[in-house]
Amino acid sequence: MSGVPALSRSTVDRDGATRTDDAALDQAWRQARVLVVDDGVVRLQGPELRFVGPDQAPDGDRLYLGRDDDGPVFAVAGPLPPGPGRTAGLRDVGARLPDRDAGLLAHAVGLANWHAAHPSCSRCGEPTTSVKGGSERVCANEHTHHPRTDPAIIVLVTDGADRCVLGRQSVWPERRFSTLAGFVEPGESLEQAVVREVGEESGVACREVVYRGSQPWPFPASLMLGFWAITDPDAVPECRDGELAEVAWFTREQVRAAGGWADDAVPGLLLPPPVSIAHRLITDWASSEVQ
Repeated sequence: MSGVPALSRSTVDRDGATRTDDAALDQAWRQARVLVVDDGVVRLQGPELRFVGPDQAPDGDRLYLGRDDDGPVFAVAGPLPPGPGRTAGLRDVGARLPDRDAGLLAHAVGLANWHAAHPSCSRCGEPTTSVKGGSERVCANEHTHHPRTDPAIIVLVTDGADRCVLGRQSVWPERRFSTLAGFVEPGESLEQAVVREVGEESGVACREVVYRGSQPWPFPASLMLGFWAITDPDAVPECRDGELAEVAWFTREQVRAAGGWADDAVPGLLLPPPVSIAHRLITDWASSEVQ
């Protein structure tokens, strides 16, 4: 894959040693830059994230994101403090943030989503509390829980030459098409998941599954594992399981003409936004001469 996917650009040391040391965490908090996240939305300062000091952060779990050359960084979920700068979410600005900030925001949103969804122990039902800088939750019965990440495959299927299969979900704009995707099931390899999901969604049998790269996708808790695969040029894609409203072949020329993902890109095709690994899978293929 050319370059690094938009949300895989973290440059911050996650600093596992500090997480396990309460005294070190307290010291880090006193020196911290704090990123406040309100239901996935943050405040920006120009093209970068806006941080506040510990005394300006709202009450809430202190989620330790790690340490960079400027010191320790935490996130706290709560109301955004007043101040200059516009507000935005990860989908809106993830591809445009600097590498450090893209990684921090993906980490912060993923952790905040997990904590919000797991206030109680899934084994005994007792309330859980955040420990180790937000990297674990534990209940009164000492059942420990770690942040959940759901593996999902995302795949660009081609004919091995100049056409690819793209699908559109009903909730997307009329001309927005993307790669096929789905969650990995228990006891299933990534390659098996690719073949199964493509078949279930489009009726197409694929082969020669090749891994291309990965990207966190904290909406709410996925890790997207990207692939290319090949199918028979005579295959006829059709909507099979209700996941897609449309599925069809597109030529490399059509994809190249679409280029970006703005609504005025080209009549007939809109690509997924640059923040997604789907965009990279498609544009990497479109800019090459062969699969």
